[in-house]
Amino acid sequence: MTCILAIESSCDETAAAICVDGKILSNVIASQAVHEKYGGVVPELASRAHMENIVPVVDQSIKVAAALYKQSPITLQTIDAIAFTQAPGLIGSLLVGAQFAKSLSLSLEKPLIAVHHMQAHVLANLIPDEHPTYPFLCLTVSGGHTQIVLANSALDLQVIGETIDDAAGEAFDKTAKLLGLPYPGGPLIDRYAQLGNPTQFKFAEPQVPDLNFSFSGLKTSVLYFLQKQSTDFIEENRNDLCASIQHAIIQILLKKLKKAVAQTGVKQVCIAGGVSANSGLRKGIQEMGTKHGWKTFVPPFDFCTDNAAMIAITGYYKYLAGNFTDLTINPSARAEW
Repeated sequence: MTCILAIESSCDETAAAICVDGKILSNVIASQAVHEKYGGVVPELASRAHMENIVPVVDQSIKVAAALYKQSPITLQTIDAIAFTQAPGLIGSLLVGAQFAKSLSLSLEKPLIAVHHMQAHVLANLIPDEHPTYPFLCLTVSGGHTQIVLANSALDLQVIGETIDDAAGEAFDKTAKLLGLPYPGGPLIDRYAQLGNPTQFKFAEPQVPDLNFSFSGLKTSVLYFLQKQSTDFIEENRNDLCASIQHAIIQILLKKLKKAVAQTGVKQVCIAGGVSANSGLRKGIQEMGTKHGWKTFVPPFDFCTDNAAMIAITGYYKYLAGNFTDLTINPSARAEW
């Protein structure tokens, strides 16, 4: 039995998971509602909440796993390694998880595994029983990142396209704010979009070469359009505006993904990251897959947003490869792959 304890604390979710032989047995998440009234994540408050949540979250993840796994006891003493999110993220939040993982590693004399948050999002697609084989492409979309990744193996991931400015998640949240929607606005745009006409309004689509993305022009286009409208107009057309904004963002993503398939010849395609929970994107990639003969994979919602299960599955593959780190490693807010 290979048992990995994983810790995720990159932003405002404190999470812990247990993975045994590549199977996720627990995935416990403590969310932080304190940020809602500020319209965004407050780093200092996030760090404090992580310190309050991390012990009970880890304890609960072990209890849940132990209750499910009858073949062998699962305790802190019987885990084989500790994986944690090393980068990227809010530095204060990362520090809480990293220092906790280091302390456990030192006290239990267990190996330590550093995990890159965005690589883990990609490998979340390996958690379900039906998952892609190599090579596969992954469109990874979150609040801070938008990337197309070519996965040749679990530990051979190549970024072949990325945003040159705003990420897709930022485009959702920032345009939601322009519409007067509360934080987090992305899920609200998705909700209202399902009631609206996606072709009612047209917004600028940035022309970026290669496989890279840009969303700043779209955001500016929405801003200029809304500045010319009355509050009543925005309220009366909220559903159509949300549907049109969502349609524009998704079309930018899918057109680049289609181009990536054409360039690489790889027709196994996944999505990952917080924005992959968006219903329009999930539907869009499945429809495009059917149209073009791709085999598409859409992860369960629990593995889309920040979670420790994705850290655990990445830690499992790094454990098999003997890819460990030591106590001198430090978290990084913007570490490259």
